Amino acid sequence: MISLANLKPAKGSVKNRKRVGRGPGSGYGKTAGRGMNGQKSRSGYSRKRGFEGGQMPLVRRIPKRGFTNIFKTYYNVVNVGDIDKSGLDELNIDILLEKRIIRNKRLKLKILGDGELSRKVKVSAHKFSKTAIEKIEKSGGEAIILQGEKN
Repeated sequence: MISLANLKPAKGSVKNRKRVGRGPGSGYGKTAGRGMNGQKSRSGYSRKRGFEGGQMPLVRRIPKRGFTNIFKTYYNVVNVGDIDKSGLDELNIDILLEKRIIRNKRLKLKILGDGELSRKVKVSAHKFSKTAIEKIEKSGGEAIILQGEKN
């Protein structure tokens, strides 16, 4: 029977630490496994990220195109069809996270109009597509826009 008293690591998974600079008999004496001369043999050596030994680094060799908008807003996207499948009467970010329909709590929620809605649902989200609002209201439900967002 396994208990805390007789647990052992897998065979070969635990090795002794390499003790460098402990004399010629150890196999890692004198230069301590660093070789003879050169930058890497010195104390305090650290190479800059992306350094390629004087060759033009890859990040500077490849062409740059376009533009990345750092102010872009990303959304958790949920379709009307997914809402119908969920079987819930009221939906907001917390409920969708709990049901694992969306994953990221920090992103805003947007409802899109793909699929059909067969029952009355109250949906709270930051944004709705026009077709999503139409389908929710046609089924007798309610689309609530959070935090004064404009659609």
